[in-house]
Amino acid sequence: MSDRVVPGGVPDMNTLVGTHDILLLTLDTLRYDVAAELASAGRTPNLAGLLPKGGWERRHSPGSFTYASHLAMLAGFLPTPANAGPHPRLFAAAFPGSVSTTEHTWMFTTADLPAGLAAEGYRTACIGGTGFFNRRSELGSVLPNMFDESHWEESFGVTDPHSFENQVAKAVEITESLTAEQPLFLLLNVSALHQPNWFHLAGATRRDGDSRDSHAAALEYVDRHLPPLLTAMAARRPCFAIVCSDHGTAYGEDGHTGHRIGHEVVWTVPYTHALLPHRYRADRPEVNR
Repeated sequence: MSDRVVPGGVPDMNTLVGTHDILLLTLDTLRYDVAAELASAGRTPNLAGLLPKGGWERRHSPGSFTYASHLAMLAGFLPTPANAGPHPRLFAAAFPGSVSTTEHTWMFTTADLPAGLAAEGYRTACIGGTGFFNRRSELGSVLPNMFDESHWEESFGVTDPHSFENQVAKAVEITESLTAEQPLFLLLNVSALHQPNWFHLAGATRRDGDSRDSHAAALEYVDRHLPPLLTAMAARRPCFAIVCSDHGTAYGEDGHTGHRIGHEVVWTVPYTHALLPHRYRADRPEVNR
């Protein structure tokens, strides 16, 4: 395999599971159109390093809000390519009659992906962002309970202007706590794009509220603080990184605000995956060449 980051393509997951750490980075609430516009304008250079030549892939979310979408993704149903299928899946629970599994799909017999990877020797960890990860209720414990360890605190949540920096620091701590032999599956649910996000836009006030512009500013904020996460995930072995949104959100389109609705701006999400070589450095691309 090349020692450069390799975006896109259809990898054989049977050769990657066990040899690579795996990162599922869910950019909660990120709209496809905003992600594509910022990538085209060069406003998210660190994410751009993970994208194929054509930029973000346009996909359809398996759910219109965080809980539903993450339940599906953690069962192997990642966002589906928007063009006609069927489309092979990277991971899949074994069940009769599936038309989206191929010889390149990594199959697991457990009910969810974290348990399947744990059975293969992975340490599974979750860093939550939105309220469905906060363990403050039985509902808020469903997703975290799938992992060997889970982390959520107020500083990771939607109201903290430094949430992603705080989440990345925890991710680095987790990677540094593991032995070199222990593979890691990490889910990091990024809360910064979720409402409220007005505070990421220079000059905006609480009275102004959230907007498509503040949503874009939140993505730029995430991009600025992405390199330490990618560096940490590739520090011990190569990493297979999946970066996608779980759903989009509306800012007044057709009178809609928010998500959990069947609107194009909610169902359409950005997606990419990439192979990060061992010791990949997002902040120093010359070392990856």
